[in-house]
Amino acid sequence: MGAKDIFTKDYTKESEVFADAFNQYIYKGEQVIKAENLRPLDTNLTGIPHGAEGAGVPVQKYRDALKSVTAMEDEHRVYLLLAIEAQSEVHHAMPVRNMVYDALQYAAQVEETARAHRKARKAGEPEELEKKPDASEYLSGFYREDRLIPVITLVLYFSPGEWDGPMSLHEMLAVQDPEILSFVSDYKLNLIAPWQMSDAEIDQFNTSLREVMLFIKYSEDRTKLNEMVEKDDRFKNMDRKAASVISTVTGVEIEMNEEEEKVDMCQALREMMEDATNEGIQQGIQQGMQQGMQDERIAMAKRMLAKRNFSYEEIAELSALSVEVVQALAIEKV
Repeated sequence: MGAKDIFTKDYTKESEVFADAFNQYIYKGEQVIKAENLRPLDTNLTGIPHGAEGAGVPVQKYRDALKSVTAMEDEHRVYLLLAIEAQSEVHHAMPVRNMVYDALQYAAQVEETARAHRKARKAGEPEELEKKPDASEYLSGFYREDRLIPVITLVLYFSPGEWDGPMSLHEMLAVQDPEILSFVSDYKLNLIAPWQMSDAEIDQFNTSLREVMLFIKYSEDRTKLNEMVEKDDRFKNMDRKAASVISTVTGVEIEMNEEEEKVDMCQALREMMEDATNEGIQQGIQQGMQQGMQDERIAMAKRMLAKRNFSYEEIAELSALSVEVVQALAIEKV
């Protein structure tokens, strides 16, 4: 796992950031999902895709971040399983990847429900014994009134570039006949990518995810980036994890005091630009010196050519030029 993956995955596991991402994507910034209501779940997914014991081949996958939540929507409780996949590079099979993750999650819910029914029957619980499941319910272990908790997977793309991968399963298929596709269930990608978001949409984030996405979006336009960071006070007091994500993803070197939890991105950006300016000046001086030495060598070669007492090879050796350059100077002189 590369540094980008480590930092972005660790960052998205933060409950405040996790909730913020879904609130922006689903609720347009309204604070419906509360960080304190999120419960982390095991990201290790193991199961049989068909959801029945003894069928198919066991599969094991690992999610980046998975949490359960109880949210209030229109005075009704909504139970959800939410997952985030952090990407620093385009994954051209992401719809299928997420589809497998979500299918395993649903299969696990079916199996857990069936296991709960078996346990209740074995314990002789009255409610379960009164149910008397018919043959179809008994076979699957999933009763008619049983329901699954929705699983929503959101991809956070930590890159200033365009997501040019497929946005749905249908886009990945070799057949694009609408009539055929009407019989193929599609699977859409839920994506947050800085390049496709307006500043107003990014401003709907309430945590440092706002600054992270803005910085990444304009990271390749240093003039715009500098103006934005200087004007926005929130960049002057960023948490270390967010600053680490920015530094790792964009390549901007940020010096961080190990004893401080906050980072002044404005100061860091100023120092970076000053260093770049100083480096440019030094490179200019070096290039000027090198050019001066080259001019002196050429002048020496021309003086020796004018005397006509030296061969091209001797002139090349004494002036530290190539024979080809000396020959070119001789022709130029003529």
